[in-house]
Order: sequence, then structure tokens, then C-alpha cells
Amino acid sequence: MPDQKVIEVLLVEDDPGDVLMTREAFEHNKVRNRLSVVADGVSALQFLRKEGEHADAPTPDLVLLDLNLPRMDGREVLEAMKSDEAMRSIPVVVLTTSEAEEDVVRSYSLHANAYVTKPVDFDRFIDVVRQIDEFFVEVVRLPGR
Repeated sequence: MPDQKVIEVLLVEDDPGDVLMTREAFEHNKVRNRLSVVADGVSALQFLRKEGEHADAPTPDLVLLDLNLPRMDGREVLEAMKSDEAMRSIPVVVLTTSEAEEDVVRSYSLHANAYVTKPVDFDRFIDVVRQIDEFFVEVVRLPGR
């Protein structure tokens, strides 16, 4: 679709296999969105705040956030984002392996926009990424768009 919006997506994920599957899902679905990746919570906040090596980072239109991260976990990243005026309006989809009810409840109480459990099956994973993309690109209106 030539008139499809292109959005900036920040993937916060420490598992190289999940990063690869997400990249492949974007390519497989012909998703034109730009995907940036950081591997831990500290780097995620530096990226979002444009600090250090991320000084020229694009401001993401959407964050895909794993909960179980090194250095600072996803719950802490989510809390920091939603407490910060400059980042508060960026939609966050928690994309994690955790099916624990307490993680679901806590993520929503920290103002996550959605909670998605990562499928382990590659085809299902591709489908989930496509659905997230379709929703945030074609259905909802993002801030500043």
C-alpha cells in the first residue's frame, strides 16, 4: 500500500532469537515501519531520552516492550515512561513470554496500552506482529500523526 503510514517502532528485547523473529515478521508482512532495537531497560530509557549513543535516535511512535530485561526490567521502563511527560503518550505494547496474571495486572496498572503473550510458534508470532502493526498503523491515531 503506497500511502501506508510509516511509524517508528522501538523494540526493547534482550533475546536475539525474538529480535530476529520480530525483524523477520516485519519483513514477511512487508511492514515498512522502521524498527530500532535495544537490549535492556537502561538502553531503552537512554534511547527514549536521546542520551549518549542514542542522541540522534528517532522518537518512537510505538514501543514493543519485553518485561524480563537485564539492568532494568520492563516494568521499571514502563513506569518511568508513563511518569515522564515527554514519554507518557507513546503507546507501549508489552510483548513478553510471561502469562502471569500479576504481570498482566501490573502492566495495565502502569498504563501499558496492550499486553500480548509472545507465541512460541513462528507463524503465530508473525501473525501477532502483523496484527499489532495493523492496529497501530491502520486503526488507531497516534499522537502527532
